Amino acid sequence: MFFDKVIGIFSSDIAIDLGTANTVVIVRGHGIVIDEPSVVAVQRDATGRNRILAVGKEAKDMVGKTPGSITAIRPMKDGVIADFEMTERMIRYFIEKVHKRKAFIRPRIVIGVPYGVTQVERKAIKESAMSAGAREVFLIEEPMAAAIGAGLPVKEPKGSLVVDIGGGTTEIGVVSLGGLVISKSIRVAGDKLDTAIVDYIKRKHNLLIGERVAEEIKINIGNAVAPKEQKTMFVKGRDQITGLLSTIEFSTDDTREAIKDTLKDVLEALKDVLEITPPDLAGDIVENGIILTGGGAMLENIDKYLSDATRLPVYIAEEPLLAVAKGAGRVLEEIDLLQQIAYD
Repeated sequence: MFFDKVIGIFSSDIAIDLGTANTVVIVRGHGIVIDEPSVVAVQRDATGRNRILAVGKEAKDMVGKTPGSITAIRPMKDGVIADFEMTERMIRYFIEKVHKRKAFIRPRIVIGVPYGVTQVERKAIKESAMSAGAREVFLIEEPMAAAIGAGLPVKEPKGSLVVDIGGGTTEIGVVSLGGLVISKSIRVAGDKLDTAIVDYIKRKHNLLIGERVAEEIKINIGNAVAPKEQKTMFVKGRDQITGLLSTIEFSTDDTREAIKDTLKDVLEALKDVLEITPPDLAGDIVENGIILTGGGAMLENIDKYLSDATRLPVYIAEEPLLAVAKGAGRVLEEIDLLQQIAYD
């Protein structure tokens, strides 16, 4: 323990929320230093090797707009590694960007991962971080990290329920006494909402749009319940029948209709967890409510939608997008908590 503390003085330890949509990096003592899309833009050279052109926001701006020789890759899919090489290179890029060789000891890294990832997936994530320059890698489950980041009393003998709706997965966990009593992960989250909007517009309007446009629709006029006031936006795409470019007007009600089945999947997963929650912890949840984190928590009225269906109070955490990263960052400061909740 003493040796760890001495090393810690000279090491810029790092916490990473390696998300499907965004990667957030916290450096101990400095707070959040990176919050960028989990996208890598590569160009294949004459030797057949992929050369990285951009990572993060700059790479995301290229999605759907690149020439044939350039590919914008999202190396994380549904919360797990889809492209091992690109994930490793993305992690290495972010580590080198924040570390800048100022510390002569390689960093300890804490990474939030979805609940229920397989042993193979855990090994892939750890090996990516080790190859990218980590001294030691700890993995913590995202429901626990989200609960810590949201400020819930995770160490107390009191039940807290967190629903983290990310880009690739929705993580639901009941936390008490520093551990996950019940947890469930489903590969239905923000990306599936975007896909649902793409499919709906294609089916109803014969218009082809990209996922970036669908995400803009979700953010700008999306709503989980019937709103008092309609919002509309003009959506541009390619008509499937004529092949020509076309524009339609899309409303909040249209968006709600498009995403209703996806939201229902999230709701059913939450109900599954509530049904098997021990009575004493259920009483705590009735009293304290449900906390929402992740980018999906920012969908307008998602809290009302879940509250009406479960008859429980639902609250959105402060800075929901950063909850997992902030939780991972906090355990860097508390080595005892890290050893209690991290797993190999």
